[in-house]
Amino acid sequence: MTSPDLRSQLASLTTEAFRPELAGIDRLSTFDIARLMNGEDAGVPTAVAAQLPRIAAAVDAVAARMARGGRLVYAGAGTAGRLGVLDASECPPTFNTDPAQVVGLIAGGPEAMVTSVEGAEDSAELARRDLDALKLGPDDTVVGVSASGRTPYAVGAVEHARALGALTVGLSCNEHSALAAAAEHGIEVVTGPELITGSTRLKAGTAQKLVLNMISTITMIRLGKTYGNLMVDVRASNDKLRARSHRIVSLATGAGDDEIEKALTETGGEVKHAILTLLAGVDGPTAARLLEETGGHLRAALARAAG
Repeated sequence: MTSPDLRSQLASLTTEAFRPELAGIDRLSTFDIARLMNGEDAGVPTAVAAQLPRIAAAVDAVAARMARGGRLVYAGAGTAGRLGVLDASECPPTFNTDPAQVVGLIAGGPEAMVTSVEGAEDSAELARRDLDALKLGPDDTVVGVSASGRTPYAVGAVEHARALGALTVGLSCNEHSALAAAAEHGIEVVTGPELITGSTRLKAGTAQKLVLNMISTITMIRLGKTYGNLMVDVRASNDKLRARSHRIVSLATGAGDDEIEKALTETGGEVKHAILTLLAGVDGPTAARLLEETGGHLRAALARAAG
């Protein structure tokens, strides 16, 4: 049996509010339901925009720590946890990061990605154990993610990480949340009641995905993982990505196909290195050295080569 206190908490949350005007949604045509959902989703970017100053401040803090070798860790339960795992898993192929550099923790472990793990989200102790296994340090960041902002696993993760000296960010979709209060950087994207009461995989989930996109992508831009808006740290692990690598080098340098293939071969398929060899007229080993000396920032390496 659920506790009256918990029922009262949920009833007070904007994300859990019942919308009587939608009580007949199951009687509408499929097109009308799709139109309603599309209209609901249209307001999500506006809600995110209201939090841009907080998002930017959090990203700057995350990037500063990651530049010193720190890690970015997402912690959440259910949909929020899955979104964190998804964002983390996209970083290695997109930005050629080490899989240990951006980590997604979900209450209940990998099994919870596809199956509900009973009680996992209610355990702050489980969050502490999961974080202790990572041996957090002061250069690491933990982002707790929870639509309600009250999930014990997410709140517990942020509280424990902060006690260990790590940077903390709390991402929720309700105002005055326990999660935001526990974190150094609170981001509360208020998307309002859901189309289906309590189904926070909808607008709240979309908002969380947008913010996590910003946190990881802008952090990687700050770490020199792009050249302009080109994905120069892409890991070419399949034919599509090899073709994309070739195209990125072409866009960055304007070189011909034969030159590009030669440069990619000489640099072991490393896009950033290949661009540097073509634009600076250096060989592969020199390109590798210049990038190491500049922390992987291609613009800085080009300036050093010219200078």
